[in-house]
Amino acid sequence: MDTKIGTGAPEVSQIATCSVGVLDGSPQKGVASSTTLAVKLSNATLGGYLARRLVQIGVTDVFSVPGDSNLVLLDHLIAEPGITNIGCCNELNAGYAADGYARSRRVGACVVTFTVGGLSLLNAIAGAYSENLPVICIVGGPNSNDYGTNRILHHTIGLPDFTQELRCFQTVTCYQAVINHLEDAQQKIDTAISTALRESKPVYINISCNLVGIPHPSFSREPVPLSLPPRLSNRMALDAVVEAAAEFLNKALKPVMVAGPEIRVARAGDAFVELAAISGYATAVLPAAKGLVPEDHPLYIGTYWGVASTAFCSEIVESADAYLIVGPIFDDVTTSGNSLLLKIEKSIIVKPDRVIIANKHEFGSVLMEDFLRALAKKVKRNITAHEKYTRTFVPWGHPVKCFPNEPLRVNVMFQHIQKMLSGQTTVIADAGDSWFNCMKLKLPQGCLCEFQVQYASIGWSVGATLGYAQASPTKQVIAFVGDGSFQVTAQEVSTMLRNGQNLIFLINNGGYTVEKAIHDGPYNVIKNWNYTGVVDAIHNGEGKCWTAKVRCEEELVEAIETATGAKKDHLCFIEVILHKDDISKEVLAWGARVAAANSRPPSP
Repeated sequence: MDTKIGTGAPEVSQIATCSVGVLDGSPQKGVASSTTLAVKLSNATLGGYLARRLVQIGVTDVFSVPGDSNLVLLDHLIAEPGITNIGCCNELNAGYAADGYARSRRVGACVVTFTVGGLSLLNAIAGAYSENLPVICIVGGPNSNDYGTNRILHHTIGLPDFTQELRCFQTVTCYQAVINHLEDAQQKIDTAISTALRESKPVYINISCNLVGIPHPSFSREPVPLSLPPRLSNRMALDAVVEAAAEFLNKALKPVMVAGPEIRVARAGDAFVELAAISGYATAVLPAAKGLVPEDHPLYIGTYWGVASTAFCSEIVESADAYLIVGPIFDDVTTSGNSLLLKIEKSIIVKPDRVIIANKHEFGSVLMEDFLRALAKKVKRNITAHEKYTRTFVPWGHPVKCFPNEPLRVNVMFQHIQKMLSGQTTVIADAGDSWFNCMKLKLPQGCLCEFQVQYASIGWSVGATLGYAQASPTKQVIAFVGDGSFQVTAQEVSTMLRNGQNLIFLINNGGYTVEKAIHDGPYNVIKNWNYTGVVDAIHNGEGKCWTAKVRCEEELVEAIETATGAKKDHLCFIEVILHKDDISKEVLAWGARVAAANSRPPSP
């Protein structure tokens, strides 16, 4: 029995001729046909083999920064008709792009050079690890003859020890392969790729630069299809936990359901929605799971984020007498400084491979999807919590209208952003106030949303926007990034201009706004840039680019009309000037609680 890589994806036995499937349903750009994959097998090389494997799992774009130890490898990758090389400005952004790509294609890849490139990439790979994204991290390594010698190589720290980079990656990848012999190269590549897909985590592959172009008999055969061992629930454990969970929930008067980000890695989104429809429970999402549950579902009540929740959501969740929380990650960002008013004894926590009931009984070897589908057959319908939400909910009022030429306010801005969304839109929001404003957007059917909540690396959104757009060319990607975040990764706009169209809203409010809400100080004020001028300079007359700087509502409306109309086929960059203290009430409430958590005195 073969297992499947995700809902809607082909079975693993089919991966040799099919790709891994796309979350947003759009066709995959550039996926090679079986004839495209044809190579002169008598001249098959390590580099050619790796390229074919990448195409077979759905990677048709690799994000790279050239260096002297990966140049020949890049030659072999771009010689594969099914692969496009996307040259990035630096390794950090290449990793962020592979992260964004994997969110759409379920797998991504990046290629850098040894140590100086790998260590620059490390932060992005750590973020992908925290988000459960399978990114194939490929490093061009030292010449195989240098291993075991006392030679000192450039791009290293000056020691004849080539393991520094490997040791760093061991903490943020689920498998590491150092390939300095041809004899075991095929086995290591296949193990790395299959492990990434199975664990949904990044992997590290280091390939000696002098081996890439050498033929070997192990590469002369058409690759055997990748095969992942099936992941199955223990039937006795599944039956037992479903009975216990159904009894727990069926006794409750007003149970609720909450979706967390791990439903993505567990491929359990459809099962979650099915259970919600059958149970009738009021259904919310944690912030990192926004977009993973359809917001047009009749039982959907919003984003649960403690004091930063959408209107009336936290009141319904926290007043429930039973919570079914599926795939949560309860870090201090998600819990608003550990201030959620949830009682663990009232909860059923469903992880990708286990279920914990009331913090007393834990059942292992139970897969999330199997549990949710089996529970749907046992749970009694109970719409009490949703009826309570319906009775108490008061629709948000419209922001006070701006006077002509009045300085723009953030709540007015996002009123207009809401009107832009459609089923062909993906929203990407960087860490900070963009999170909180985008959380309040109501996503129409088919509209997706991507955040990096757990790792929260500022600047992530710029590279992720590049990667996501490359993976999903039929989607309109709209990114929201703060001025401080943009200064970290701004140069990747250059790569966007060479490879596609996106719409970026730059929030210029003079500094690190979310940090101000936690603890203010002069370090939160940054040097202001002429951001549209920076992008115009990067544009330099090459590619399609349009920029606008808006200060009032009238200018915003005009800019949006232009970006979605006459300049729709351009990279559109809209700099929005806001007051430094114009931030959402959710940020203020959340920041105060995170500050309180951070400032707890040492335990006696």
